[in-house]
Amino acid sequence: VQLQASGGGLVQAGGSLRLSCAAAGLTFSGNAMGWFRQAPGKAREFVAAISSSGSSTYYADSVRGRFTISRDNAKNTVYLQMNSLKPEDTADYYCAAKGFVGSYYYTNSYDYWGQGTQVTVSS
Repeated sequence: VQLQASGGGLVQAGGSLRLSCAAAGLTFSGNAMGWFRQAPGKAREFVAAISSSGSSTYYADSVRGRFTISRDNAKNTVYLQMNSLKPEDTADYYCAAKGFVGSYYYTNSYDYWGQGTQVTVSS
């Protein structure tokens, strides 16, 4: 299984970025997907998740209303649209494929992880 995240970069506060995560080697439409982030010196934290069909989405309180997760099962890709970015959003962002048990919000519910893409928001 390979998860390839892309789209990170440097952006000013208030700006936008769109992250993509292309999946290979799994039945993508059968897996819920999630985005997590990890800032230097901090634990990895939940950002957003989406059910396998895309009908349900979940967000951390810190990003709700600013970030939108979506997926295209025909392209085996999950997206994270990030608007109104803040300096505290600066982190490495990871996509992950969820297993069939466990909460959407916990890292140990996810079986496969991408390599991460760096997002830096300047003030």
